[in-house]
Parts: sequence; structure tokens; C-alpha cells
Amino acid sequence: MKILPWHQNAFAKLKQMIEQNHLPHALLITGAQQIGKFELMQQLVGTLIGDDEILKKDNVRQDLETPALIRRSNYPNMIYCRAGEMNLTTKNRSKDIRVDQVRAFCETLGKTADKLQIGVIFYADQMNINAANSLLKTLEEPRENTLIILLAHNAKSLPVTITSRCQSVHISPAYDQATQTWVESHIENNQDFDIPHLLETMHGVPFKVLDELSGDRFINYQKWQNQLLNIAIHPTNINQTQDFEGVEIEVLDCLQHLIIEGIRLKSLKQEGGLVELNQIITNAKINFLFKLLTDVSHAINLSKTNANIKLLLDNVLIVWSHITHLKTYPQILENK
Repeated sequence: MKILPWHQNAFAKLKQMIEQNHLPHALLITGAQQIGKFELMQQLVGTLIGDDEILKKDNVRQDLETPALIRRSNYPNMIYCRAGEMNLTTKNRSKDIRVDQVRAFCETLGKTADKLQIGVIFYADQMNINAANSLLKTLEEPRENTLIILLAHNAKSLPVTITSRCQSVHISPAYDQATQTWVESHIENNQDFDIPHLLETMHGVPFKVLDELSGDRFINYQKWQNQLLNIAIHPTNINQTQDFEGVEIEVLDCLQHLIIEGIRLKSLKQEGGLVELNQIITNAKINFLFKLLTDVSHAINLSKTNANIKLLLDNVLIVWSHITHLKTYPQILENK
């Protein structure tokens, strides 16, 4: 199993633990969603058991059509605990990891084993509070020859009682040349894209870049992006937004990415690959960009309620169309 370029530093830390015989009983692997935490875990386990291939047969990220508490690996002494399993009684899928799942997980790991036992919880920040509490004793009093690996998108969502009992390894966002080359080699049909810009747009998460390039998603994203930039350069074009109908949330996400990139470039006093964005941030006040970013984020949150999403987008776009020459920032959304 080949190490992903942006995993090099994290894996080097893990390998050093193994070589120095300092591997803890509990590991917490963190990083942004789709950064490859599961793949890094597989790389680690493959190294520990001396078999890079056996874990590739584990389809534990796929939903089962039957109820389950935990799942077993093709490696006999390894189990998984995950969210989304069907409840034994209601047959409904749970969005979180339940206490009965964690109890079954801990009970299985509590049995004596001659070979290394490995338990993986993904994603640990989806444990409800009772589930997290039921894991504590196993973390405090682990059996010998047992390794518990927690994967988490956001460590801050975990109780301190959990994180304090684990050694953390973080996978950082990646923008380097090796990562760019990897992304380029995995693009279908050898299409020509601005990879550095794509990585910046997706906050350094290569798998997200590939997702965006799949099907028509990136073509649509580019179209919305160009229209949004055009509105800020030519405010009268705000009336030509018929392409935004029905995809308001996606357009707000696109605008959010543009503003984040604009703030980053303006803060670093750099120019990016989008000429229009460079022109916009030259004339826009950075405090207004931050305020608009807050409004866009709030609009995205409100879109999950009964709020009028079209009106939310229209209000945000009015400010965006005037962002280069605003004198004062207007209040456009209430109840923030």
C-alpha cells in the first residue's frame, strides 16, 4: 500500500513510534473530512501486521442491509465500530455511534488474545455522550497487546476525557508539488485543470478535488464561480442570475470559497490564479470581506430551516455586487 504524499509526515511520526517501541494503546488520527484518515489507519495497521493487502478486502465503509453493532476485519484480531449502522430494534440507521455499539466494541477487545488486537472507531466525533463515556474505562485500563485507533474529523467535538487518553496524529492540508502531481495523475481523461487553484479552493484536501472534478460538478462550479466574479466586477449583472435557481445552496458554498480565498490572498498580500478575484480584493476592504463571509455562513445555516433560500442568496449577492466600493457595511440578515 503506497503512502499518499500528504500523509508522509503523519506516517513518519507513526513509524517512529513503532521503531522506538513507543506505540501507545490509543491513537487519535485527526484531519479534515476526506483527507484520508481511514487510508492512513490502513497503512499503519498494514505495517503492524506485516500485510498490506488484507485490509483492502474490508468493505466496512459501505452500509449493511442488516442490523449490526460492530464489524470484523479480514484480519482476525481486528474490529470496527462506525456510525450509520442499522439499529437492532427499530431497523433505522443511526447518525451517531450508539452506546450499545461501543459496549460491544469494548467487550470484544476485553478478551485475551495472543496476537495484536486492533479496534477502530470511525468517526469517533460521532459518538453520542453515553457512547463516549462507555469507552473511557477501556481507554483507562487497556489490555496488553491491544491498540485502539480513533478517527475524527474534529477533535474538539470529542470530550477532553477521551482526547487526553490518546496520542494524537494530525493529517495537515496539502498544497505541495507532490500532492499536486498525485491529483493530476488521478484526474480522468487527462483533462487540464489548474491543480494549485483547485487545492486552494478545496482547502488542501486532495480527495475533495477529485470529487469536485467528477461528472458535471466542477463544470457547474466553474460556471457559478465565473458568474459570481462577474457580478462583483459588473454590478448590473446581478439581474442575470437565472442559473442560480434551484442551486442556491451550492452557489452560496461557491461564494463562501471565493471569499475565503480572497481573504487569504489579501492577508498574505499575494495574487491568486483568478484575475477577477485579484481585482476584487484589491479594492475591497478586508473587514467587509470578513463580514460578508459571516453573512454567507449564516445564510447557509438558515437554509437548513424554513427560511426563503432564494431571498437569502439575493440579499447576499446585493452586498457582493457592491463589495469593491462599499462605504459602510449593511445589515442584511437578522438574528445572527
